[in-house]
Amino acid sequence: MGSPADLHHGADGPGPASRPRRIRLLITVAAVVFVADLVSKTIVVATLSHREPIRLLSGLLTLRELRNSGAAFSIGTSITVVFTLIALGVIVAILRTARRLRSVPWAVTLGLLLGGAAGNLGDRLFRSPGFLRGHVVDWIELPHWPVFNVADSCIVCGGVLAVLLAARGVSIDGTRNAAAAQPAGPSGGTATGIGEGAARDAASPVPDRPSTPGDGSP
Repeated sequence: MGSPADLHHGADGPGPASRPRRIRLLITVAAVVFVADLVSKTIVVATLSHREPIRLLSGLLTLRELRNSGAAFSIGTSITVVFTLIALGVIVAILRTARRLRSVPWAVTLGLLLGGAAGNLGDRLFRSPGFLRGHVVDWIELPHWPVFNVADSCIVCGGVLAVLLAARGVSIDGTRNAAAAQPAGPSGGTATGIGEGAARDAASPVPDRPSTPGDGSP
């Protein structure tokens, strides 16, 4: 029979049966992002091409069609093919990582990244001026911020979530790194361990010290 710790881990820890559900969640999130990005770009191309930008919320939000041959924020406009290949590599890496996926937060995170990368990749493959060199449709503009689209925003959100999950010690397979999750105490141990040790010391009775001749005790 296993120890209580092993039984607890088996009850709460991720099992092999949970992986298909997490992968389905990843694919669902990615599909929603991809469809939302594709539909929004189709509407923008049909309604905003060759017309003045639409300013909303007193200029806080501007809708305009912009074709971007580079990466996010119009970086590297002369090496479109390179960014297309990078997007393909990102998608392959996410799909390979999904084989170890047993975490719901990571499923959402990877779904955002996968859907965003696939959305912009579709533009690279099928929009003008040609295959692998297509320009991405950007249409959302905020003050003092480059024009972006739904795919870009999901990629940024996925990246932020990935950093937060890594900082909290949450792994792709659903396990949690306790050292990363708990703050270290002054002596290198965790704050929880120090507090428990202090509580034990306070609760422990102090034994009476036996008196010895000459020490002033009655």
